[in-house]
Amino acid sequence: MRALKGVDLILHAGDVGAPEILAGLRAIAPVVAVRGNVDGGEWGQALPLREVVVVGRARIYMLHILQDLDIDPVAAEVDMVVSGHSHKPGQSEKNGVLYINPGSAGPRRFQMPVTIAKVDMNTEPWTVEFVQLEAGNKS
Repeated sequence: MRALKGVDLILHAGDVGAPEILAGLRAIAPVVAVRGNVDGGEWGQALPLREVVVVGRARIYMLHILQDLDIDPVAAEVDMVVSGHSHKPGQSEKNGVLYINPGSAGPRRFQMPVTIAKVDMNTEPWTVEFVQLEAGNKS
């Protein structure tokens, strides 16, 4: 939670785990979340599989599994695609579209680092910062 202090918006790319996580995040900033493959129950089913978020002049397309991308981001005038699933933090650019996987802020999975990604939307090109969190630290 400390790593998110001062952010204006939180995008969660799925595998939330429990509705209490979203409630905690909403105490920090507005949250847009998509459903991940571990998000079951009524609360998880209420999350959309995909979401488009507009931040400033940027259109951001969110989904959990990048391989399920069902649009042509360039044709849809999407500037950024945010996905999760692999829990592997990373960024790439293709045809002018920025692709970001923030990693996983929950319990360590698959020997991956525990991370979030912060994007400064006030400067162009957008700056992506991967913040490594202490393993097991949820505060």
